Amino acid sequence: MDFAYSPEHAELGAVVRKFLAEVSPESEVRRLMTEEQGCNPAVWNRMATEIGVQSLAIPEQFGGSGFGLLELGVVFEETGRALLPAPLLSSVGSAAHALLASGAEGACARYLPDIASGRLVATLALTEESGSWTEQAVTTRAVAGSSGWQVTGTKCYVLDGQRAHLLLVVARSEAGTGLFAIDREAAGVQVAPQPTLDPTRRFATVELRDAPAQLVGADGAGWAAVEQALLVSAVLLAAEQVGGTSAVLDMAVEYAKTREQFGRPIGSFQAIKHKAAEMLLRLEAARSAVLYALWSLQTAADDRRAAVSLAKSYCSEAFSFCAGENMQIHGGIGFTWEHSAHLYLRRAKSCESLFGSPTFHRERIAALAGF
Repeated sequence: MDFAYSPEHAELGAVVRKFLAEVSPESEVRRLMTEEQGCNPAVWNRMATEIGVQSLAIPEQFGGSGFGLLELGVVFEETGRALLPAPLLSSVGSAAHALLASGAEGACARYLPDIASGRLVATLALTEESGSWTEQAVTTRAVAGSSGWQVTGTKCYVLDGQRAHLLLVVARSEAGTGLFAIDREAAGVQVAPQPTLDPTRRFATVELRDAPAQLVGADGAGWAAVEQALLVSAVLLAAEQVGGTSAVLDMAVEYAKTREQFGRPIGSFQAIKHKAAEMLLRLEAARSAVLYALWSLQTAADDRRAAVSLAKSYCSEAFSFCAGENMQIHGGIGFTWEHSAHLYLRRAKSCESLFGSPTFHRERIAALAGF
């Protein structure tokens, strides 16, 4: 098995990179950082209509293009490289795959075509005050009444919660853990922005008080769908981290070629060469881990959970390391607000805990191995 991107994948990546260079340069990213919603609806619409990003991995029967996670991984590497401020990870990664994994044909037929077209933004609301990504930490309650399901609880760190039209809320009923679809504008739903380190990625707190909901899938059988969505989300985030790592390496190398000290480029100094070489080593190892994890998920390999945890833990640390080394190579200018180096460092540190920290995933690998 050749665990490498094909020429077609390389072409897809080139198309996405060219598109993002046009619609989401650094100046646009910085502008959106200061806005309440933090994304450009026009760009989101163009992503759907011009290059079909949102529909890429959604089956054709639900309005998608029918490709797989490998193609989606190529796209996420490019969006991570560009620090794209858009609800792609939440809507196309988490929510769409939670719906697909639920096996609820009605819910998939209702929501997925609009997600694929970009008309509907959805997100998965799982974590609560503890910040844990486990089923045991879910305390939000769902009760079936004469008028339907009602959900009560507080969800924290909801990715793109303010932008999403549809909230897929993980809650407990008498039968067990379930997945519930809730309209963000419904009665009993309050969404508030949550301050974060990374202004290019938005989170929200969602308060639910007897919010009307629709059950997705079977009552009490929702965790399997949530777990699958978390696996997909973690590996797509890892692909994003690879893109960010690639960007900071390119940035550091370019600066080392042009910045002179003592009459010669700083890239000629052994210490800088060592830093750049270590960054490249970590980038290539991270990309390999992501490629295998994408393949293992797409083929439902037996070791897919361990492969995803390995990719997420390694890529998180590789991105943070390389973003920090990039700042060191740039020296004083790398610490200024005007330079883009700090934007990547913020994204790297924010990504570390999203969908589970490196420690969380290493512990999962140990548990899967029987330790």
